[in-house]
Amino acid sequence: MNPEDRAERRRRRREALGRKIDTTIPSPCISVCTLDPVTNWCMGCHRTIDEIRNWPILSAEEKQSILAAIEDRCSGASER
Repeated sequence: MNPEDRAERRRRRREALGRKIDTTIPSPCISVCTLDPVTNWCMGCHRTIDEIRNWPILSAEEKQSILAAIEDRCSGASER
């Protein structure tokens, strides 16, 4: 893992402590928690490990962006 990535995650978590956690957008998790070795997406919710880990501290806008990316991933997978 890149040290800058780790430092950025720590910074985001510290920043998140000072703001209200957004709970308006539920997690897309369906409790099928296995990463696909080819795509590195969860086979249940189609998120990356970083998206899964950061979900609780993301803003509603960031969560919406991830949900849109999931739709793209799923529609791209069905075209294969």
